[in-house]
Amino acid sequence: MKKVLISGWLALFALPVFGQQYFATPEKAATALADAVSTQNETALNDLLGEDWRQYLPQREADPEAVARFLRDWKVGHKIVEQGDMAHLNVGREAWQLPIPMLKTAEGWHFDMAQAADEIQTREIGRNELSAIQAMHAYVDAQNEYYQHFQRYAKKLFSSPGKKDGLYWPTEPGEEPSPLGPAFSPVEPGEGYHGYRFRLIHDGDKQTVALLAWPVAWGETGVMSFMIDRRDRVYQANLGQDTATLVQAITRFTPDEKWQAIEQ
Repeated sequence: MKKVLISGWLALFALPVFGQQYFATPEKAATALADAVSTQNETALNDLLGEDWRQYLPQREADPEAVARFLRDWKVGHKIVEQGDMAHLNVGREAWQLPIPMLKTAEGWHFDMAQAADEIQTREIGRNELSAIQAMHAYVDAQNEYYQHFQRYAKKLFSSPGKKDGLYWPTEPGEEPSPLGPAFSPVEPGEGYHGYRFRLIHDGDKQTVALLAWPVAWGETGVMSFMIDRRDRVYQANLGQDTATLVQAITRFTPDEKWQAIEQ
């Protein structure tokens, strides 16, 4: 699986800036960035990325693992790929590409955060969509486990207080865990799980065991909507800007021509 962007490490730095640094070559620009990240040099990073770089990055906490991975890959190997007046930095054995391009102007080479915005969002969406699909497969496994215990399928994701009528219920240390973990629950109200919302729908019959997933904000947290049945078949569709409204009418796993099967 291709590596995906985790851009939170850039949020490590939050000081005001007064300009952007230019370099004679893209190699020198890339080296300066790696040095700034490795030493957590706030002033240097601000000089490299410009005074408005924060508006282009997701508002999330810093990810130390992403920092460590970038620096580890940099040490393994790094290469500059030039295409005219634009260059990209690839690092590591898998040639993971930094989403922030370097542009050549009369002043020299510099990092361009404005052009990075679309790529950053595209990678964010791709990561969310992959997480949603993985979560849906976990849901099917949880339903099968629930059926083995209770000889019926769960009608909801989360159990009512004090009951086991959903796939998840809290447990005490030493107790057998519920079939589904609490991950589907959003960290904050309205946030969704990795940018997606989930709802149980009918599975072609009266059994409410299929699952529907759609992006919290179409075009921002995700593009594709997904549905999965109890046989673990996943379908996807781009429902467009009206996704939030259109999914309300979906109550049954009956994918039409708008929906395409995802090869497993």
